[in-house]
Amino acid sequence: MFTWLNGPGSVFRDPLPGSTNYLNAYNKGGQLIRVQEAKKRQEKKGDGQSASEIDEDGETAPNSGRDNKKGRSDNLNYQTGEGIPAETEEDMIPFPANKQFRSQAVLSEELKEGIWHLVTQKGVSVRRVSATYHVDMRRVAAVVRLKEVEKQWEREGKRLATPYNRAVLAMLPQTPFQRPPQPHEPINDLPVHRATIQQIFHPVAESRHFTRVDAGTAFEKGLLPADERIQHPELVAIEKAKLSGRVTEDVLSSEWERAEAEDLAKTAAKAAKKQRRENVTTTFDTGRWAFKFQDVQVDSASVGKYVPGIGQRYGVPPQDRKKGQVKIPTHVG
Repeated sequence: MFTWLNGPGSVFRDPLPGSTNYLNAYNKGGQLIRVQEAKKRQEKKGDGQSASEIDEDGETAPNSGRDNKKGRSDNLNYQTGEGIPAETEEDMIPFPANKQFRSQAVLSEELKEGIWHLVTQKGVSVRRVSATYHVDMRRVAAVVRLKEVEKQWEREGKRLATPYNRAVLAMLPQTPFQRPPQPHEPINDLPVHRATIQQIFHPVAESRHFTRVDAGTAFEKGLLPADERIQHPELVAIEKAKLSGRVTEDVLSSEWERAEAEDLAKTAAKAAKKQRRENVTTTFDTGRWAFKFQDVQVDSASVGKYVPGIGQRYGVPPQDRKKGQVKIPTHVG
């Protein structure tokens, strides 16, 4: 163990700034793999002089065995990271025995601060910030809430674990706050709706044009199609406008205004639904516990597949994956 610590492992005493410094990024000699590969590429291009040294006779000789005791080449600045190639996917493997796992990037402190400033200070909508910086809307909302807590603690004079936060972020790949923005994560992944979990064999005439709207209705009445259930359907409309050649500032602004108006309508509907639930619920607060009671109709207090009934979630499960069941339609209604 001490042989490794005093040899190849000595590079981890002074971690490379701006890098994750995972074991998988170094070879057995303690040298950065991406640096060695960059040298090989330069040599193949005929630029072997940059990856070699000149001996006393004036001839070039490889410097692979003439690195310093830490296995780092002298012509690179390992204090600032200048001249060192950027990290690749192979450098994002924290566990050498698990080659399939890749460390995912996290939001940098600068990007978090920028998101909080745009939403709270400039009044930019969460949807617009999410689409601009390619950050999930739920993550944007979480960043704003946590930043508000952080600002409140700073006003109250509470101590923050800033050194710990800085140390953890230094070991993870980060998405910087820059222009143009660097995409952080996919923002239009289709969420799995509970109604689409079970298998359905839906007979359709060959002459019928079966669309996404029809597919949503086949699973559940009123279920929106896939391109409307994603987080940013306005991006689909904007892309369609680009393909049709009618992209103007008015079109873009109208799409964003429509999307933001829908967000306000959804927020108002959730608030109204919550208020209706509270109006029919009696709450007894004992100080430690809150007991909530709600009146029900006896006719709706059934179990099984009766959806409005109490306990319907504990009823008979779907039969779509059960053996011995006829899963294809036997007649056309």
